[in-house]
Amino acid sequence: MFTSLSFTAASGQRSDRSVTEDDRPLTAVLRECDQQHVWHAFTQMQEYEPLLIERGEGCWLIDTEGHRYLDGSASMWCNVHGHRHPRLDTALISQLGKVAHTTNLGLSNPTTVEFARRLVEIMPVGLTRIFFSDDGSTAIEAALKIAFQFWLQADRDRPQRRTKFVAIGDAYHGDTLGAIGIGGVDRFTALFMPLTFDAIRVPSPGGPDHATSAATPSCAEALAHLERIFVEHAGDIAAMVMEPLMQAAGGILVHPVGYLCGVRELTKKYDILLILDEVATGFGRTGSMFACQQEQVSPDILCLAKGLTAGYLPMAATVTTDRVWDAFLGAHAERRTFFHGHTYGGNPLAAAVGLESLNLFRDERLLDQLPAKIDRLREHADRIARLNHVGDVRQCGLTAGFDLVVDKASRTPFPWQEQRGMQACRAARRHGALLRPLGDVVVIMPPLSITLDELDRLCAATERGIQDATTRAADLSSAPSPAP
Repeated sequence: MFTSLSFTAASGQRSDRSVTEDDRPLTAVLRECDQQHVWHAFTQMQEYEPLLIERGEGCWLIDTEGHRYLDGSASMWCNVHGHRHPRLDTALISQLGKVAHTTNLGLSNPTTVEFARRLVEIMPVGLTRIFFSDDGSTAIEAALKIAFQFWLQADRDRPQRRTKFVAIGDAYHGDTLGAIGIGGVDRFTALFMPLTFDAIRVPSPGGPDHATSAATPSCAEALAHLERIFVEHAGDIAAMVMEPLMQAAGGILVHPVGYLCGVRELTKKYDILLILDEVATGFGRTGSMFACQQEQVSPDILCLAKGLTAGYLPMAATVTTDRVWDAFLGAHAERRTFFHGHTYGGNPLAAAVGLESLNLFRDERLLDQLPAKIDRLREHADRIARLNHVGDVRQCGLTAGFDLVVDKASRTPFPWQEQRGMQACRAARRHGALLRPLGDVVVIMPPLSITLDELDRLCAATERGIQDATTRAADLSSAPSPAP
């Protein structure tokens, strides 16, 4: 049905008008097939409007009609060094010349072993054992099961059945059932709660609890509340689970300085494992390799994905300590094995590109380049914050979130049914940027390799998109109702 696409070698642009056998443009046919056959994540398919991304070049994405967009969401927060980086492409092709996949169940391969060794070198102190899986949700799922099984096996004479987990309000940790159990964003989790457990939830110090409309607690208040929970449930809690410094999918909620360090002190005091979810915050996103390093915190379990392979291939890692690891060692008959695994865990293609990504961090001194970019983003965020319909603005590293509101003074939100965040992101497309909202929070989270000029363009497109989507909407929302 489809004819092949052809491009000019120099420009990469389409050299002829590709058509199908029924003389329709190929893009039109692909859009129709996309709507008929592909079920997109977190997308109401009845309202879906296809946009077909065909190629990538650095921080740019190009659709099937040749339109170029800055990748303002790092392709769902995972791209680090840009698209089609020649060294990452070469590493992937080189590994294909050896083997594409071998199981990690009882076997290994040199590339994955070397990747694990290199990861341990950059880990927070004490994290030495790596369990590979597929994505952020599976990294969290593994962490929850490891924590539960650890307490059953840590003391051979007195096994402890600890079944409770503590998590932060408005937290998002993935979509699998265990991850939903510790998740706190109702629009993602409420429907499926009958299928899983409910974590003990503590208020977020990074923003209001949208479920209860409670005021944001201070750092001291949040830690005092957490300690009361630990005392009340002493001996029942397997682990505390949290994102360090910033709750990403919860709405870019930024924690106050000292909160993470305080949580670590309390988990040690009450002998509770600390699981840090750095799926979104890891690999330079907050300005350091891992967010927890900014407060000199090392958890018992660290969960990684997204930037782990620079956005090239699915891979996740659940990293833990010798203390946790030792609880799983024993003779086969003791059944202390961690009975959990994934078909593509430790995939050598993903390991090869992840390994080369670490080389790029080192050789291109990427972390050293971030302060200037973070400062430039802050300048733009301060300007965008002055728009009439932007409420709170939050930034952590090379990430910023902008709340869209009807009234700036009262922070009155738009009716959620109006999807103002999505409308702003669609408007930003017309100005050359691809963004992904979190409800009515417009998020900027580009590849770390973005240049200052590209960052300027991205923020300008974001600003214009917000203006396009909110000005008329606010006028309509504030207009008096027509007389009966």
